Amino acid sequence: MRYSILIFFLLGFFACSSPEPSPTFEKKLLESGLTQEELQDKILGMIVGSAIGDAMGAPTEMWPRASIQLEYGFVKELDSLIREASPEGTWLPNLPEGGTTDDTRWKVFTADYLSTQNPDQLSARDFAKKILDTYQGYLEESDKLDRQDSIKIEKVNLKLGWLQEWAKVSQPFISDNLVGYADSLGKFYGGEMVCAGLLYAPTLGTYFPGNPEKAYQEAYKLSIYDLGYAKDLTALSAAMTAAGMKKNASPDSLLASLEVDPQHYFESRLVGRTANRIINDALFIVEEAKKLDSLGNHMDPESPALKFAFSQLDARIQDMPFHAGEIFLQTLTAMIYSDFDFMNTLIFLTNYGRDNDTTAALAGAILGAYYGFEKLPIKEKQQVLSVNKELLGIDLEESGKKLSDHLLGK
Repeated sequence: MRYSILIFFLLGFFACSSPEPSPTFEKKLLESGLTQEELQDKILGMIVGSAIGDAMGAPTEMWPRASIQLEYGFVKELDSLIREASPEGTWLPNLPEGGTTDDTRWKVFTADYLSTQNPDQLSARDFAKKILDTYQGYLEESDKLDRQDSIKIEKVNLKLGWLQEWAKVSQPFISDNLVGYADSLGKFYGGEMVCAGLLYAPTLGTYFPGNPEKAYQEAYKLSIYDLGYAKDLTALSAAMTAAGMKKNASPDSLLASLEVDPQHYFESRLVGRTANRIINDALFIVEEAKKLDSLGNHMDPESPALKFAFSQLDARIQDMPFHAGEIFLQTLTAMIYSDFDFMNTLIFLTNYGRDNDTTAALAGAILGAYYGFEKLPIKEKQQVLSVNKELLGIDLEESGKKLSDHLLGK
C-alpha cells in the first residue's frame, strides 16, 4: 500500500486583535482552502466527533472483549453508562447514552486554553501553568467545603484526582527545575508510557489547519507529559488532524501526514522511528485482513477479516491498555480498516475493547475534523451535545465557537 508524501507549507501566523480575520489568517484560510464557516465546522466536528467516540466506548471501557459481547452483543450505537464515578471516567454515575469521560474533558480543556493564547506560537510553560492553576483552584475549592458535606467533597475529589499526576509534573517544569521535572515525569502514572498527549493532541491540530508540519512541531512542544516515542505519537496525531482540515483532504493526505518528521526520529541509530513501525503494522494488518473477506462484509462481527484484525492487535498489546503505542496502533488500524468511515471506525474500536473510549475518542476527533460537524451522524451528535451540556455542564458547541472565534480574531 503506497501513499504519496504530502508536505504542506503555510505562510504567516494567526492574529487575534482585530474583530475581522487578519490578512495573514485570511491567507492561511486561502492556502488551506477553507472558508471561515468551514473552519468553524471542522473545529466543532473535532470536539463533537471525539465526544461521540468517547461516549461509544465509555460503557465498556477496559472490558474484556468477551464481556462486551456477552453484555452488549456487537455494539453499533451509543448506550447508557452503568458505572461508578471516577477521576478519569465519568464524574457522575449511571449516565444515559452520550455521557463522556476525561477524553472529552481534555479536548474541551485544551480548546479553552487555546482560546486564550497568542496563536503565533504556543507555549508549553503556559499550558503547564493552565493545568497547575486549574488543579490549585480545585484545592482551594476543597479547602472551603464543609467537611460534613460528603457529596461536595466527593465531587471535588474527582476533580483533584483527575489532575493530580499532571500537577506534579507541571510544578517543576514551570520552575525550570530540570531534575525535579525529570523525576516527576519518570513517575507520571507509575512511570508508564501512557497516552497523555494523545488525549489533547487533536485539539492542537485544529490550531494549524492544513499545516501538519506546524501542527506536529507545536504539539511536540506541548507533549511535556509524554515519555519516549509517545511524544512523536502525540505530534503525529495533531498532524493528522491538521491534514484533515484542508479543502479536499483525502485518506491519502491523512496518511501522508504521518511522514512528517521535524524531530528526525528516523535518524535514531539502531532503533529508527518506532512510530513508523506502528504505522507499517497497521497497514499490514489491514492489507492482510481484507484478503480474507472479498464480499465487503468486513464490519460484520463474524467476518474473517475483522477477526483477523482483532487477533493481530491482540498479538501486539502492551502491559496496559492505555499505553501510547497500543492506543495509536489500534486507532490507526481502525481508521484504515474502515476506509476512514466515521461510525465504522468507532464500531471497530468499541468492539475491540481495551481502552476503547480513548481510542474511539482519538479517532473520532481526527475524523470529526476531517468530515466536519455537519457530516457527523445526527442522532449521535445530538445525544452527546445534550447529555454533556445538561448533565455534565460541558457545552461542546460553546467550546468550539470560542476556539473558532479566537482563531478568526472575533
